[in-house]
Amino acid sequence: MNIATSCQQSDTSFAKEKPLPQQSFLNVPYGKDPLQTIDIYLPGGRSSFTTKSLILIHGGGWNSGSKADFATYIDSFKHRLPDYAIFNIGYRLVSGGNLFPTQENDVKAAVDFIALNAEEYGVSAKKFTLLGVSAGAHLALLQAYKYSSPRIQAVIDYFGPTDLVSMYHQPWHPLVPMALQMVTGTTPDKNKTLFEEWSPVNFITLASPPTLILHGGKDQVVDVSQSKALAAKLKEAGVKHQLEIYPAERHGRWYGTALTSSFDRIENFLEENVE
Repeated sequence: MNIATSCQQSDTSFAKEKPLPQQSFLNVPYGKDPLQTIDIYLPGGRSSFTTKSLILIHGGGWNSGSKADFATYIDSFKHRLPDYAIFNIGYRLVSGGNLFPTQENDVKAAVDFIALNAEEYGVSAKKFTLLGVSAGAHLALLQAYKYSSPRIQAVIDYFGPTDLVSMYHQPWHPLVPMALQMVTGTTPDKNKTLFEEWSPVNFITLASPPTLILHGGKDQVVDVSQSKALAAKLKEAGVKHQLEIYPAERHGRWYGTALTSSFDRIENFLEENVE
């Protein structure tokens, strides 16, 4: 693969004369499984020193969904964040027989792949932002808080689970424990360590990146208490964060003014927190 040879030229004046063009690459593999692929959207005029990246992680309860879920939003992200590269990643699903922590491992592998190839793509390996929805938000938070390399500059959480132990023992719906047992293959009583290792709230430190939390007040799938608990932990650790609750919104796709407002908040949040 040789998509950015101009950025490897030692003559910087030549690089200025020949700016990198806008490019897209679909289904780029970062692993051997068909789901281990990335859709890549690179802005024109980018630089491996300055260009920021937005890495998208889809939801679906860890057992469904795909990166295609973001397809209708890619143009909006391009319009609002014209200087950003966008990486839309897929990962193996529990429904394919891959229990936790396969999904965490895949996200880590995908982010590592992007960092390893950052110079070739013409983006900075030091300016990554993660954005996840639902289960994808859970995976984004894990990556941002649990791993120090590559360093994540900011993370955006759309109604993601944050504390799996409390979800199991204090469910807001009787099916929640059953769903967690299905994707983990166990329970906190049998393997508390796994549930703790899969709970982003347990990895928050002062070094954790700025976090934007977006949640619907009528969310019937992931109770808003999960986001409030996350915000409380971030506040306790002294981490910059913002919790925005949309009282009328439920789980899943948002539309209209709520969606527009959340995108406005994302744009402002990134402007304030990613240099």
